[in-house]
Order: sequence, then C-alpha cells, then structure tokens
Amino acid sequence: MFTGIITDIGRIRALENRGDLRIRVGTRYDPAGIDLGASIACDGCCLTVVDRGADDAGGWFDVDVSAESLSKTALGRWQEGTRVNLERALRVGDELGGHIVSGHVDGVATILSITPEGDSLRYLFEAPQALARFIAPKGSVALQGTSLTVNEVEGNRFGINMIPHTQQVTAWGDLAVGDAVNLEIDTLARYVARLAEAG
Repeated sequence: MFTGIITDIGRIRALENRGDLRIRVGTRYDPAGIDLGASIACDGCCLTVVDRGADDAGGWFDVDVSAESLSKTALGRWQEGTRVNLERALRVGDELGGHIVSGHVDGVATILSITPEGDSLRYLFEAPQALARFIAPKGSVALQGTSLTVNEVEGNRFGINMIPHTQQVTAWGDLAVGDAVNLEIDTLARYVARLAEAG
C-alpha cells in the first residue's frame, strides 16, 4: 500500500528485454535499506525490486515489468533518462498524508490541457469511459503515483489543480499535453460503486 506522496524522483538508467523488461532505476534511496522483493511505486505502478546496489553514479534498483503491465500502463514511454515518481511502500505507523493507493494502475488518462492559474497549474484529463464513473468532484485519484484532488468532472473529463510544491517534488514538469499518465481510481469509490450495483 502507498499514500500517493512522492518521496523521490528516480531516473531510468537502463532497459533490457529479457522476456520481461528489466529496468534499472537510479534513486536517492539507500540501496542497503531496500529489501529484495520490496514494492516500490514507480509512476504509480507497484513494482517488485529484483536487485539493488550502488555505483559511481549513485544508488539504483532493478524491477521486471511484464507485457501485461506495459499494456495497461504508460510505462512504455520510459526510456533512458526518463524521470520517474517514486514512493516506498507504507509502513505501519507512517503518516497517511495522501489517500490509500494500491499501486495497481486501473488505466491510462490523457492530458488534454495545462493552464497556469496563479502559481498553480490546472490540468484537464480524459479518462477511459469505464473508469470515469469512479471519479467525483473533491474525490481523490492517483496520477503518475501522485495523490491529487479532483476539482471538476464533466463526462469522462476531469480537472485537477497542481500547487507549486507538487510541481517541484515530482516529475510532472516533464509531461505535456497529449501525454498518457497512469490512473488509479480511489479504492473507496470502487467499493461504493460495487455496493450500489449490488443494490
């Protein structure tokens, strides 16, 4: 489990096809404190650490990404040098500063516009039709692993406001209109919708 509060910006150092895609992510996390098999959310995708270490360029960890994960997420846009939002798994007793995030991406949303609004940025997204019903004004979504509050919803489009702090401590500044982003809907919204269907 995660909170959607980004704690490091990693950088893709290498990609290698080995059946699955092996990816090396550079990080400021201390590799000695990362267990093999640990979960790290990378742009919102819960990935399993299969190796870790340090070299002259700094700390790193490796993950394997399956074809299934590539087909359901925006990870296919990663290349060497891509900056990535990172979050370590939640520990008992940690502050829950965002919202409960599983790291299981539900689909991909598209950035339709980015508009300055004061010091903040207003983003407009288009979500897959099947996921739009789970997105509500003042509700939460995780986009690229970042816990964000929904401002408005119209059909399958929704807007969020990104404050300067979030812009500074994430890799959102690398994204542009037309880019695909990983979308995880709020777990509570999913259960409420299921209960409503059950009647």
